[in-house]
Amino acid sequence: MDKVLGRLTVFFEEPFWIGVFERISEGKLSVCKVTFGAEPKDYEVYDFVLKNYYQLKFSPAVATDVKEDGRNPKRVQREVRKQAQNTGIGTKSQQALKLQQEQLKAERKAVRREQRETEKQRQFELKQQKRKEKHRGR
Repeated sequence: MDKVLGRLTVFFEEPFWIGVFERISEGKLSVCKVTFGAEPKDYEVYDFVLKNYYQLKFSPAVATDVKEDGRNPKRVQREVRKQAQNTGIGTKSQQALKLQQEQLKAERKAVRREQRETEKQRQFELKQQKRKEKHRGR
Protein backbone atom coordinates (compact mmCIF):
# COMPACT_ATOMS: atom_id res chain seq x y z
CA MET A 1 0.00 0.00 0.00
CA ASP A 2 1.41 3.36 -1.05
CA LYS A 3 1.54 6.38 1.24
CA VAL A 4 -0.39 9.48 0.26
CA LEU A 5 0.90 12.75 1.66
CA GLY A 6 -1.26 15.87 1.80
CA ARG A 7 -0.33 19.40 2.74
CA LEU A 8 -2.24 22.67 2.88
CA THR A 9 -0.41 25.98 2.91
CA VAL A 10 -2.39 29.16 3.55
CA PHE A 11 -0.72 32.50 2.78
CA PHE A 12 -1.56 36.10 1.94
CA GLU A 13 -1.17 37.12 -1.67
CA GLU A 14 -2.32 40.71 -2.25
CA PRO A 15 -5.37 41.26 -1.92
CA PHE A 16 -6.63 37.74 -0.99
CA TRP A 17 -5.73 34.79 1.22
CA ILE A 18 -4.74 31.76 -0.86
CA GLY A 19 -4.68 28.08 0.05
CA VAL A 20 -2.47 25.64 -1.85
CA PHE A 21 -3.29 21.95 -1.51
CA GLU A 22 -0.46 19.54 -2.36
CA ARG A 23 -1.04 15.82 -2.76
CA ILE A 24 1.82 13.35 -3.27
CA SER A 25 0.77 9.86 -4.30
CA GLU A 26 2.91 7.13 -5.87
CA GLY A 27 5.79 9.60 -6.23
CA LYS A 28 3.69 12.10 -8.19
CA LEU A 29 2.71 15.62 -7.08
CA SER A 30 -0.68 17.21 -7.77
CA VAL A 31 -1.56 20.77 -6.72
CA CYS A 32 -4.76 22.77 -6.33
CA LYS A 33 -5.06 26.51 -5.57
CA VAL A 34 -8.04 27.91 -3.64
CA THR A 35 -8.83 31.59 -2.97
CA PHE A 36 -10.32 32.26 0.47
CA GLY A 37 -10.79 36.04 0.27
CA ALA A 38 -10.67 37.39 3.84
CA GLU A 39 -8.30 35.80 6.34
CA PRO A 40 -9.81 32.41 7.21
CA LYS A 41 -9.97 31.21 10.78
CA ASP A 42 -8.60 27.75 11.64
CA TYR A 43 -12.06 26.26 12.03
CA GLU A 44 -13.13 27.75 8.67
CA VAL A 45 -10.16 26.12 6.91
CA TYR A 46 -10.92 22.81 8.62
CA ASP A 47 -14.58 23.04 7.64
CA PHE A 48 -13.62 23.88 4.03
CA VAL A 49 -11.31 20.84 3.84
CA LEU A 50 -14.01 18.52 5.23
CA LYS A 51 -16.74 19.74 2.87
CA ASN A 52 -14.89 20.55 -0.36
CA TYR A 53 -11.74 18.39 -0.57
CA TYR A 54 -13.24 15.84 -2.97
CA GLN A 55 -14.55 18.56 -5.32
CA LEU A 56 -11.11 20.19 -5.73
CA LYS A 57 -9.59 20.13 -9.21
CA PHE A 58 -5.97 19.03 -8.85
CA SER A 59 -3.37 19.68 -11.53
CA PRO A 60 -2.02 16.81 -13.64
CA ALA A 61 0.47 14.70 -11.70
CA VAL A 62 4.15 15.59 -11.97
CA ALA A 63 6.96 13.23 -10.93
CA THR A 64 8.64 14.33 -7.71
CA ASP A 65 11.06 13.11 -5.07
CA VAL A 66 9.37 12.39 -1.78
CA LYS A 67 11.65 13.71 0.93
CA GLU A 68 11.19 12.83 4.56
CA ASP A 69 9.76 15.54 6.71
CA GLY A 70 11.95 17.04 9.39
CA ARG A 71 13.52 14.43 11.59
CA ASN A 72 14.85 15.07 15.04
CA PRO A 73 18.38 16.45 14.56
CA LYS A 74 19.68 14.69 17.66
CA ARG A 75 18.42 11.36 16.31
CA VAL A 76 20.08 12.05 12.95
CA GLN A 77 23.34 12.91 14.70
CA ARG A 78 23.19 9.68 16.73
CA GLU A 79 22.60 7.61 13.58
CA VAL A 80 25.51 9.29 11.79
CA ARG A 81 27.80 8.66 14.76
CA LYS A 82 26.70 5.01 14.90
CA GLN A 83 27.38 4.51 11.18
CA ALA A 84 30.78 6.18 11.43
CA GLN A 85 31.64 3.97 14.40
CA ASN A 86 30.70 0.82 12.47
CA THR A 87 33.07 1.55 9.59
CA GLY A 88 36.02 1.31 11.97
CA ILE A 89 39.64 1.45 10.90
CA GLY A 90 40.38 2.25 7.27
CA THR A 91 43.15 0.06 5.83
CA LYS A 92 42.92 -3.69 5.27
CA SER A 93 46.04 -4.40 7.29
CA GLN A 94 44.69 -2.44 10.25
CA GLN A 95 41.39 -4.30 9.99
CA ALA A 96 43.26 -7.63 9.94
CA LEU A 97 45.24 -6.62 13.04
CA LYS A 98 42.05 -5.59 14.79
CA LEU A 99 40.44 -8.92 13.91
CA GLN A 100 43.47 -10.80 15.25
CA GLN A 101 43.37 -8.75 18.45
CA GLU A 102 39.67 -9.55 18.95
CA GLN A 103 40.30 -13.28 18.39
CA LEU A 104 43.13 -13.30 20.95
CA LYS A 105 40.92 -11.43 23.38
CA ALA A 106 38.17 -14.02 22.96
CA GLU A 107 40.68 -16.86 23.50
CA ARG A 108 42.05 -15.21 26.66
CA LYS A 109 38.52 -14.74 27.93
CA ALA A 110 37.71 -18.43 27.34
CA VAL A 111 40.91 -19.57 29.05
CA ARG A 112 40.27 -17.28 32.02
CA ARG A 113 36.69 -18.55 32.32
CA GLU A 114 37.95 -22.15 32.30
CA GLN A 115 40.52 -21.34 35.01
CA ARG A 116 37.85 -19.69 37.15
CA GLU A 117 35.58 -22.72 36.82
CA THR A 118 38.34 -25.20 37.68
CA GLU A 119 39.34 -23.09 40.71
CA LYS A 120 35.73 -22.94 41.81
CA GLN A 121 35.41 -26.72 41.44
CA ARG A 122 38.66 -27.24 43.40
CA GLN A 123 37.42 -24.99 46.23
CA PHE A 124 34.10 -26.86 46.27
CA GLU A 125 35.82 -30.24 46.49
CA LEU A 126 38.12 -28.98 49.23
CA LYS A 127 35.12 -27.75 51.20
CA GLN A 128 33.31 -31.07 50.72
CA GLN A 129 36.39 -32.96 51.88
CA LYS A 130 36.59 -30.84 55.06
CA ARG A 131 32.91 -31.44 55.76
CA LYS A 132 33.40 -35.21 55.43
CA GLU A 133 36.40 -35.12 57.77
CA LYS A 134 34.40 -33.16 60.37
CA HIS A 135 31.52 -35.56 60.01
CA ARG A 136 33.76 -38.56 60.68
CA GLY A 137 34.91 -36.93 63.89
CA ARG A 138 38.56 -36.61 63.07
